[in-house]
Amino acid sequence: MKRRTVKRALKWVGITLLLLVVVLAVHIYLVTRPQAPTEHTVAMARIDLKQKIDQADADKINAWLSQQKGVDHVLCNPESAIVVFTFKPVQTSADSIVAAFKIQLHYKAQRYMPTEEEMQSGCPVAATSVTFKVYHFFRRIF
Repeated sequence: MKRRTVKRALKWVGITLLLLVVVLAVHIYLVTRPQAPTEHTVAMARIDLKQKIDQADADKINAWLSQQKGVDHVLCNPESAIVVFTFKPVQTSADSIVAAFKIQLHYKAQRYMPTEEEMQSGCPVAATSVTFKVYHFFRRIF
């Protein structure tokens, strides 16, 4: 009687674990597939300035970028001459913002685009996580 109960319990535990793995796989697939941007989507872009700027320039850049349609938040570091901003891709594009930035503010600037290798390395914590490994396992299968 005891052996039968243990077998039955192990069977249900195995079925439950298998079901949870399938649910996890479906969840990872649905979350990581490419999706078209919606009105709630926010993207980030970076502009590298090819000249030294001071705090007055940084304030001017912040003010100008903040007034652009679709731009949510702007950070400008005068020490590194890097500008990072978030925007809504449904309303505007980073390329058009950077083009207008170069024309209207007359700064030597270039939009920073990460290489494929940099995109793959992304977050160093994620590369060692169990979820990341499960994701790559299922990515290779599908």
